[in-house]
Amino acid sequence: MSNFRIEHDSMGELKVPADALYGAQTQRAIDNFPISGLHLPRPFIRALGLIKAAAAEVNLAMGHLKKNQAAAIRKAALAVADGQHDAQFPIDIFQTGSGTSTNMNANEVIAHLAVQGGAKVHPNDHVNYGQSSNDVIPTAIHVSATLTTSEQLLPALKYLKKAIDRRARELRNTPKTGRTHLMDAMPITFGQELSGWSAQVAASIERIEDALKRMRRLPQGGTAVGTGINADPKFGPAMAAQLRKLTSVRFESAPNYFEGMAAQDAAVELSGALKTLAVALMKIANDLRWMNSGPLAGLGEIELPALQPGSSIMPGKVNPVIPEATAMVAAQVIGNDASITIAGQSGNFQLNVMLPLIAHNLLQSIGILANVSMLLADKSIAGFKVNKARVNQALAMNPILVTALNPVIGYEKGAATAKLAYKQHRPIMEVALETTGLSKAELAKLLDPMALTRGGIHG
Repeated sequence: MSNFRIEHDSMGELKVPADALYGAQTQRAIDNFPISGLHLPRPFIRALGLIKAAAAEVNLAMGHLKKNQAAAIRKAALAVADGQHDAQFPIDIFQTGSGTSTNMNANEVIAHLAVQGGAKVHPNDHVNYGQSSNDVIPTAIHVSATLTTSEQLLPALKYLKKAIDRRARELRNTPKTGRTHLMDAMPITFGQELSGWSAQVAASIERIEDALKRMRRLPQGGTAVGTGINADPKFGPAMAAQLRKLTSVRFESAPNYFEGMAAQDAAVELSGALKTLAVALMKIANDLRWMNSGPLAGLGEIELPALQPGSSIMPGKVNPVIPEATAMVAAQVIGNDASITIAGQSGNFQLNVMLPLIAHNLLQSIGILANVSMLLADKSIAGFKVNKARVNQALAMNPILVTALNPVIGYEKGAATAKLAYKQHRPIMEVALETTGLSKAELAKLLDPMALTRGGIHG
């Protein structure tokens, strides 16, 4: 019995570990939901701490807390936000759909710490004053996702874009065989190919930044059903202002609390932008894998940095591990988005009831996308080498270059020339000399790969 203490809540008494900072309601949730072992992540706990610290300041200013109570709550809540007590948040993400258990977990931990500091503080009556789980948890989703996206993901994407742009400039005069349907096509420079990747990343940044406009609108102040019952009418706007001070992020009070609590459309929108980013990163990763393939039996256009042995049985094998990791991250994010989409539909009347799942999946997607974008920039994009001999050989043998002769010799003769080059496995220049009647100098000008990357009509 010395390892436990007795706590009580409105349902009665319960044994709680003696050294736990939480109380009876948290323990009930631990007992009720032994499902996955997954807990709400650090950014979410940080957001909860910030919300409780902001609430203490607002309630003090409005006369609802004594000075010593507010100070003790704020100190404890900021310690929670700083990650000093993460082990005290053990509740599974698969719990009550409102996240009430996690809100009470925060209230109990903060109250316990405040009491240790000498203040008379109750989890519900003081830490949770003017609040409900129904507006705290949606607000924590918005705050945590906004902060993590702003502090980690967007900087990582801008870093990735800079890395791509730098290599694009370096390789702007290096032509290669273009491919459509995975088949040989007209020439393109590596710089042009990478510019497409850069544009994808840039568009994702724009989409994510646009989605954050809605994520910065906080439903705090709606309390139980959106009417603001038991909260000062000025509480929501004051909370947004206080969170702006704590984070330097332009949070604002939601114009409609009913929408902010009953729906999770802003989170679904942000997840959709993350899914689009995942699709872009999958495309970039697969391009790198194809270009690196072989090196002898594949395309072998580039050589990615060698990071680790590629096989436990085949000595000397090196695999494109960072693009593969990127592709797996993309798959996970796409799956997370599917779950968030389903969860977003679970707003029944005045409350969404899959909030912990949305929080977990959204924050996981943001975190792994940020991490893998940095790795992709540093360990793939920055260091790959172009195999110019292999690239130039493929260009010389590419019959599709005959497309440039269409205005001069016509499509039919061009097709016949290309087919002959394919059949005889001879360079297109050599075959065109025999079939077109054009001089070597004329063909050299018309079939110059670098000139062909600029588009237009040549001749």
